[in-house]
Amino acid sequence: MEVLAGLGWRVDCWGLSRGGRSSSTYLNNIRAGAASFNENDPFFQAAIQRASLRLRESHSPDPLLIDPYVGCLLPYNTPEDMEDQQLHPYCLATKFIDDKLLQTMQSTDGLKQVVLLTDGLDTRPYRLNWPTSTLIFNVCPEKVFRGALQKLQGAGAKVPRGCMSFHVPSDSFDIENILRSKGFSGTRPSIWVFQGLPIVNLESFKDILSIISNLAMKGCLFLGELPVCLAEIDAGDQVCALSATKKWLDVLFMSYGFRVKMIEYDEVARNLRKDSAKRASGVGASILFVAEHLCFSDDQMETWRTEFQRIEEEGDEEGFEEL
Repeated sequence: MEVLAGLGWRVDCWGLSRGGRSSSTYLNNIRAGAASFNENDPFFQAAIQRASLRLRESHSPDPLLIDPYVGCLLPYNTPEDMEDQQLHPYCLATKFIDDKLLQTMQSTDGLKQVVLLTDGLDTRPYRLNWPTSTLIFNVCPEKVFRGALQKLQGAGAKVPRGCMSFHVPSDSFDIENILRSKGFSGTRPSIWVFQGLPIVNLESFKDILSIISNLAMKGCLFLGELPVCLAEIDAGDQVCALSATKKWLDVLFMSYGFRVKMIEYDEVARNLRKDSAKRASGVGASILFVAEHLCFSDDQMETWRTEFQRIEEEGDEEGFEEL
């Protein structure tokens, strides 16, 4: 499975530092930030910046992707935003994720469940050509999602006919059970995307890995962008940093039952027949990853336990009759 290590804008891990911060659960981290979402919130500003990049790319002479709805989400557009035609790593990552999503769904029998863990301004439910009967679960901040939904509906955005979209607030107390209550099944194939969902430290992302490991069937894919500032590696030259990041990522994902692999950013750009992405001043800002789940979901294990118990009970009854 692929991982794309890229260079992008520096958000200082969305304005939050890992230094001196005690570990806490994903829920506490997200709930702490959810109540403060406003125009000056670093998470919201990062979401606006990502949306601005999609708009700029959509209006470039040779667009890598076209987002027909993103314009309604932005409070303003400056001429400087539109004049810069450089291909940004985030746009390469978004195109990579879009293509991987649709290719996997088209090539996997029974894959009708998509879980998007995003910043609330993601337009994939509306702009991608989902296969019929796809269930899209959008896990993102409640306040951002509600504001975006109103604007998107006003712009005429709709999920494709025959598909359904469900919102799951990322500050919910129990994301796993809410997903199940909205129709998600751990006994059916699924694909998961992580791009933009606010997290404040590595423990938050580990909780995400745990949730997906519990819910996703064996063989399901998990792909997306992880802020490189979460990587627990020492700074050094680029070659050493890349190698250290790969080893760190392998250990992190494998501890939750995922297999992951890294690919050079320039290679992805070449595969898309685009010039290398514009790089920030030597600072790696994101890792785009694709991981395969190697373990059975909780629902799969429960189904097999129930079936094994049934077979055992039937065997006991047959033995009793013979006596």
